[in-house]
Amino acid sequence: MSADQFDRRDFLKRSGGLGAGVAIANRAFAKTAAKMNPARVLGANDRINIGLIGCGGRGSSDARTFTKYGDDHKNACQIVAVCDPYEKRKAQQASRYNAKGFTDYRELLALSEVDAVIVATPDHWHARIALDAMGQGKDVYLEKPMCHTIKEVKDLIDTVRESKCVVQVGSQTTSADQWWKAKKAIADGMIGKMIMSQGSYHRNSIEGEWNYPIDSAAGPDGKGEDHIDWAMWLGPAPKRPYDADRFFRFRKYWDYSGGIATDLFFHVVAPLNICWSKPQYPSKVMASGGKYAFHDEREVPDTFHLVAEYPEEHSLVLSSSMGNSQHIPGLIRGHEGTIIMVEHGKFEGSTPDITIRPELVRLPDKSRGPFPDYKFGKDEIKIPVDQYDMMQAHIGDFLKCMRTREKPHLDVETAAHAQILISLAVESYREGRVKYWDEKNWKAVDKPVKA
Repeated sequence: MSADQFDRRDFLKRSGGLGAGVAIANRAFAKTAAKMNPARVLGANDRINIGLIGCGGRGSSDARTFTKYGDDHKNACQIVAVCDPYEKRKAQQASRYNAKGFTDYRELLALSEVDAVIVATPDHWHARIALDAMGQGKDVYLEKPMCHTIKEVKDLIDTVRESKCVVQVGSQTTSADQWWKAKKAIADGMIGKMIMSQGSYHRNSIEGEWNYPIDSAAGPDGKGEDHIDWAMWLGPAPKRPYDADRFFRFRKYWDYSGGIATDLFFHVVAPLNICWSKPQYPSKVMASGGKYAFHDEREVPDTFHLVAEYPEEHSLVLSSSMGNSQHIPGLIRGHEGTIIMVEHGKFEGSTPDITIRPELVRLPDKSRGPFPDYKFGKDEIKIPVDQYDMMQAHIGDFLKCMRTREKPHLDVETAAHAQILISLAVESYREGRVKYWDEKNWKAVDKPVKA
């Protein structure tokens, strides 16, 4: 079945009436469906059964990490079903895990033995599949970005609340120890009132970012493992003729991605919302940039910057280029000190110790020193950070929460604050104007919102 043939009643008939929540249109369906399709209660020795939806590079990497837990770990799991509209990718992963293979994700969701799904599709499918999964009582490991539109953010928040499903958003940086240590440092008053955070994500490559290899034999007319169900892949996106560049390099196009904002800035903003005093929605967002290095078919910029202001009198500045790899230090500035999160090297994959640098100010006697009542002294303070595989820790946290039903490290409500920021930044860039956030009416607006 292709995406342009989506018919809820027909699918329920084909799946034996396994639930009123497959292909849900909104959270009301999910609430009803979750009651009809409750999640399996996992015993201490039960192995968790995972369905992989999206068998490309990210999905196959996620699946390998899930299976690292093996049979002996308390969170042991296995891949039992896979789904992808590209026959070759589906066949490879199905063979690797001796799993059932599907082209239509709804058929995978109808499997009663599946406890949770990995959603590692292009961005424009994330919310719809996650909502449908929760409608079938499945927990979800939802790759970043959490979704593709602002409306989908609200749908996900409401559905998680009502279905009680566990959803971990897949920004593994939020499971790195440095952010939780920074959270405590801020709570302890080590930098005083927060003033500004800054971060960056820089890369460089000869071929241009997101120009992944293209399988020239693959496509809707391909035979056997070369076949791609293009209509299924497009799904809720605008209908277009098959384009190999769009399929294999989807992050270059607005229909399916937000480019740097959604692919990379999510990894910076999500952990900042962990360590700030509380997750925060921006009040004002401005973005700029352009295609400066790579003048190919891409629609998204290769260089992108944003500035955001928050109601708590705090700003955020992010900078990124795919044409230059020199890093800008990642830090959080306070009135009395600074937390330096990432001082040298690239942000990607690094977990350095945290440095607390007291703010030296001009004193009445014209000398320089820390604030007179600054209780942590004038010397730099190093806070050791535990070193471990943050990706494995993030997935392990999800598996643990599936058993305990606790809130995972990057739950949907925390991730929503990052998603709203980057969605507003994309709108600001594309429209060439400042965007403001109206939380009460849950929408982006072009004028400041009155308190």
